[in-house]
Amino acid sequence: MKTSRSLICLIFLLCLFSGSLFAQTDSVQKADNRPVKSPFTTNILIDNQTVVSPLKGSLNLIINHRFGSMENGISDLFGIYGGANTRLGLEYGITDRIMIGIGTTQNYKLQDVEWKYAILQQTRSNSMPISLSYYGNIVIEATEEENFGPEESYKFIHRLSYFTQFIVSRKFSDAISLQIAPEMSFYNAVKDSLSNVIFGVHFGGRAKIWSNKSIIVEYDQPFNSHEDGDYGPKPNIGLGFEVGTATHAFQIFVSRYQDIVYQRNLAYNTNTKFHVGFNITVRF
Repeated sequence: MKTSRSLICLIFLLCLFSGSLFAQTDSVQKADNRPVKSPFTTNILIDNQTVVSPLKGSLNLIINHRFGSMENGISDLFGIYGGANTRLGLEYGITDRIMIGIGTTQNYKLQDVEWKYAILQQTRSNSMPISLSYYGNIVIEATEEENFGPEESYKFIHRLSYFTQFIVSRKFSDAISLQIAPEMSFYNAVKDSLSNVIFGVHFGGRAKIWSNKSIIVEYDQPFNSHEDGDYGPKPNIGLGFEVGTATHAFQIFVSRYQDIVYQRNLAYNTNTKFHVGFNITVRF
C-alpha cells in the first residue's frame, strides 16, 4: 500500500514538473523577437538617415528638393522663387539589413554612392531594446578642376568626400520614435583655412498624430569648426509634417540645411535662415 501511494505521488510530481516545463517552453516560443514594425516611416528624416532600409529586393526612388532661403519673405514667396537644389536617388535592398544606393545632386554636381547596414534591430519582445545602423557614402564633386587647387597638383582623389554615421534609435510606442547619431564628414581636399574632418551629432524624432500622419523634428550640432569662421559650420534645426503609405512617403518641412548631401551640410552649412523643402520616397 505504501509503495503504491509513493508511486502515485511520484507520478503526480512528474506531471506538475512536466506541465511547468511545457508552459515555460511555450512562453519562450510565444516571445515575439521580430523587428519592431516601422520605427520610422521611411529611411529619411528631413536631412538625415534613419535606421529604416528598403526590404530585400525592393527599390526606392528618392526625390529631395530644397527651395531658396525664406529671408526675403513674400517677395520671392518665402524662397520658392529663389535658387533651389534637388537630388535624385535610387536605393536597393540587397537583404533586409543591407542597402546600397546612388544619387545625383544639382548644386556642385555631386554624384554619390551610399550604403547602410542594420547592425542591431529592436525587437517587439524588447529582447533587443534598440536599433543600430551604420550609414556611409562616397561623393564625387564633378565641377571644374580649378576648384580643387593649382592645376599642377590636381588629382582625381581631390574630388572625393566621405560621410559616416552610426544611428541609434528606439521606438517607444506606436506614436513615438527617437534617434541619435554621431557623425563625421571628411574631404580629401579643402582650402588652407578649412578642416578636412568635421564631427557632429544628430538628434531626431517622429510623433505620429493620427493614422499615417506624423510630426518630424531633428537637430544637428557640429563639434568642431574651421579656422575660417566664415564657412561655419552652423547647427541645423528642422521641423516638418509627414504622410506615409505602403508605397509612398511625403515630407514637407523647414530647416537650415540646403545642400542635401550629408557631408556638405555638416561641414559647410552657414545658414542661419530657414529653407522650405520636401522629400518624396516611392517604393517599388
